[in-house]
Amino acid sequence: AAITGNCLLFCLVFGMSATVDVRQMERQLRNRKAICTAIGMQFMVLPLIGFLVVECAQVDFATGVTLLVITTSPGGSYSNWWVSIFNGDLALSISTTAVSTFVSIVMLPLNLYFYSKLTFNDNVADDISYVALFQSLSAVVLAIGLGIYVSMNEDSHKFNFYANKLGNMAGICLIVFSAILSNGGGAKIWQRSPSFYAVVAAPCTIGLIVANLLGYWLLSEKPELVTISIESCYQNVGIATSVALSMFEDDDLIEAMGVPLFYGFVEAVLLGIYCFLSWRLDWTKAPSTDPFLRVVSVSYEVLQAEEQEKSVSADAQGMKDIEFAIKKHTRSIDVRAVSTESDCTYTNYKDENEDQSSLEYRMRNFCVSIKKLSDPFMDLCDSVLLSMKSLKENIMGQQPELERKQDGILA
Repeated sequence: AAITGNCLLFCLVFGMSATVDVRQMERQLRNRKAICTAIGMQFMVLPLIGFLVVECAQVDFATGVTLLVITTSPGGSYSNWWVSIFNGDLALSISTTAVSTFVSIVMLPLNLYFYSKLTFNDNVADDISYVALFQSLSAVVLAIGLGIYVSMNEDSHKFNFYANKLGNMAGICLIVFSAILSNGGGAKIWQRSPSFYAVVAAPCTIGLIVANLLGYWLLSEKPELVTISIESCYQNVGIATSVALSMFEDDDLIEAMGVPLFYGFVEAVLLGIYCFLSWRLDWTKAPSTDPFLRVVSVSYEVLQAEEQEKSVSADAQGMKDIEFAIKKHTRSIDVRAVSTESDCTYTNYKDENEDQSSLEYRMRNFCVSIKKLSDPFMDLCDSVLLSMKSLKENIMGQQPELERKQDGILA
């Protein structure tokens, strides 16, 4: 089960990472404000919210400890899946996941030690299976690195599109796989008191509200706001499950196992509603006017990268057309100075096979118009030069006769 889960996790993160254009990810890695907001929410705000909820609700030891483990855990890889499905800023999501994975190596045991000591006077960090945690984190790091490397070498939007499909399918399979395992745990998830559901759902709900308020104040782009909100409140419930299995037995184990199961359910429902509303409010990269099935099946991250590449290519081609038109115009002026025939040919330039709406065609006709306006002035200059030349020749021709007359007078 662990091997299957890690393989599906690897395919999910690899597909999401390979979807991202490397240039966009480089830009988002320099987006310190957004990444710091997400890291601060994951490792400072949400653990504090979890502690306050446990402290105020006075829950039992098994429920309280397991909830603290969830709120101090790093973000789950499903956050990349949600961002991809509803077209948030996937490059920012992958960048945040990469950074938070390394930060969690230090912050997870530190937060868990601090808040468990403060609440229950017990060091829960000793019961974490660091081998299993290291395996999951290694799978995430390796998948991100390999996905980015392949995307950079392929440099193909078609490859990005199919990689996104692979990641989405792996995410769906991982959800089904987790649900099958959860149903066999005997957690009796729907036989709890109303206070249990309120306590477990509170950190995720409050975290989503706080993340939106911070993001709305700090971030300028709405897709970044949606992405940071998802990354901030979607936690890795697998770590809490492993801690519960190693710490508790009998009734306490059943009580503890219900916390990550219901928290994962709340994450899925709450973020599903949030992502849908964000799309309808035009906060994502997918237009709200597009059909819903197209929104969840097409990566607008790839589409926007294609449009930007086409725009850059069009601008470069436009500059080449302008340079060509200027060179053509310059050569035509040189030809006109020698041959009136070539001037006539250029002035009456028209290629029936050429698109008359193209930039080159318009630039050439513009140059022709300028030449036509300058023709009278050029002709006048030519006449003046010819007159001066004739006058000079007349003067030079009369110079010997004037010298003879002067010599006769002197004699």
